[in-house]
Amino acid sequence: MTPQIEAFLEMMAVERDASPHTLSAYARDLADAEAHLDAGLMTADATAIEAWFRGLAERGMSPATQSRRRSAVRQFYRFALGEGWLADDPSSRLDAPRRGRSLPRVLERAEVERLIAAAGQGDSAGALRLRTLVELAYASGLRVSELLSLRVEAVRRDPAFLIVRGKGGKERMAPLNTAARTAVADWLTARDAKRNPDAPDSPWLFPSHGKKGHLTPRRFAQLLDQAAIRAGIDPARVSPHVLRHAFATHLLDGGADLRVVQTFLGHADISTTQIYTHVAGDRLAEVVHRHHPLARQDGEAGLPPSRPAPRKPA
Repeated sequence: MTPQIEAFLEMMAVERDASPHTLSAYARDLADAEAHLDAGLMTADATAIEAWFRGLAERGMSPATQSRRRSAVRQFYRFALGEGWLADDPSSRLDAPRRGRSLPRVLERAEVERLIAAAGQGDSAGALRLRTLVELAYASGLRVSELLSLRVEAVRRDPAFLIVRGKGGKERMAPLNTAARTAVADWLTARDAKRNPDAPDSPWLFPSHGKKGHLTPRRFAQLLDQAAIRAGIDPARVSPHVLRHAFATHLLDGGADLRVVQTFLGHADISTTQIYTHVAGDRLAEVVHRHHPLARQDGEAGLPPSRPAPRKPA
């Protein structure tokens, strides 16, 4: 990593409060550009930058990945201009790649209920923990990182809402329904019963022996896959993020206001939340097509075939 990239990442961390995940992504994106540009980022011209960017698609990268790498390079060059390292921006002519509408994967309500039931199968503390994780994810719409880093003190008093610090350090409220609060209470009882009274209590709601001290996203995804199999659901359709999608889509299906859903999800721009209106709209259109008499073909479900309108007398 060059000193200029290190300085840029330091600026992102200090001045823009970028998360470790965001900084890691920027570091990878800029390292890729640095490695594939013969002259390096600081001496590459516009032609070289454009050739590198075209090569991303040729290397099989998705439009989303291409867009992120473009953003990282453009922000780096803006920083370099501001520091006086460069006189012009060789990335200024880069056009964003076209991105088709990618609808989120969503589980039906009945499937979520089956998943929750399968997650809680058995009397072990592990089953209780997994059921609590699924209930919390579906009830609150938390990102997996926010869910797994919940502190135990946040739920000790059985709150109806959680105060969550999300992307960019912004705080928001996340709702908890009765089922989630009951699951949390049951898990707290089991968690407290199994902890060593002679050792300090872990601050995390879902502690583990790993480096971070709490359950990891990878382990949660593995446990969720096992629950999906028990529930008779294809594991490829299930992930921690799919539960967040289900939370948003089912709220909109039930008539929730889009701005409310935006607030719960912690989206800075409502256009990000609007993707769920397409999912809900497609689902509602399918219901109308399948069940409304006027949307069905003549003669279906015992309906009499339509007749031509009578002619008006001459």
